[in-house]
Amino acid sequence: MKAKAIVFEAPKSLRVRELELAPMGPLDLEVAVSFSGISTGTERLLWKGTMPPFPGLSYPLVPGYETVGTIIELGAEVSGLQKGDLVFLPGSYAFQGVQNLFGGSGARLVVPHDRAVKLDHSLGSKGVLLALAATAHHVFTVGREGAGLAYPDLIIGHGIMGRLLARMVVAAGKPAPVVWETQAIRQAGALGYDVIHPDQDTRKDYRCICDVSGDAGILNLVILKMAAGGEVVLAGFYKQDLAFAYPPAFMREATIRVAAQWKKHDLEAVVAMFHDGSLPLEGLITHFEKADQAQHAYEVAFGDPQCLKMVIDWTD
Repeated sequence: MKAKAIVFEAPKSLRVRELELAPMGPLDLEVAVSFSGISTGTERLLWKGTMPPFPGLSYPLVPGYETVGTIIELGAEVSGLQKGDLVFLPGSYAFQGVQNLFGGSGARLVVPHDRAVKLDHSLGSKGVLLALAATAHHVFTVGREGAGLAYPDLIIGHGIMGRLLARMVVAAGKPAPVVWETQAIRQAGALGYDVIHPDQDTRKDYRCICDVSGDAGILNLVILKMAAGGEVVLAGFYKQDLAFAYPPAFMREATIRVAAQWKKHDLEAVVAMFHDGSLPLEGLITHFEKADQAQHAYEVAFGDPQCLKMVIDWTD
């Protein structure tokens, strides 16, 4: 069986190609993809060719780990799902002859059933936001097993990740965070919190600071804004080494955490928020393109500051 997929042939060069899919096993699903999101973190680095050394990193590759589609076939041993169910998929490893990093940008996917998350049909394209939302939720939980959740009071960056974080803090009934954003065009769109330029901020008492800007030079700035015993959670992806001046961190007994891959409990938490409506999702998906316009879609996703989230539409 073959399916169309977006293939990065080399940095900044892609084609939509017909690729062979691995055969289905008894515990697999075949999913007709409706929408796949373009990640502005890891996928941007793969697109630009600036991704640091990574297991399995080579071209050509099929990107994508934000996929929503409908089950059209089930393996003989699959239970708990049925044809017609809408599911979220965090990628696929089924495309043959290419690297799958992470293999979600295709018209058809074959995946193990336990990687599928059933969604309400009413979510539609908003389902692609599930991976980002789970990653945002992981900021609250990383390194805090048994110690309660840590809600940031300062968030660096008002892209889609920063907005999800801020909305989650507000939805949890916690004090509204301050969000820093240097691009004036991205300072709009706040829901229940304030967005300011960092030069406007005179506070030096933040207890939990989360960076989603990907700025490798951020630590020296935010540590000076931290209260004694405060922490910084790094939730961006940094292509350069991070460093910081030790004395200010020493004086504050600063903690630095890294939030990387979401865990099952993060995913479960945000699925519940998606379905009960407690996490507002409006205004986060700003652009759509058909799959045959993928080259243009990637250029806009990574070049237009007004684009928060680009979604590829695979429907006919």
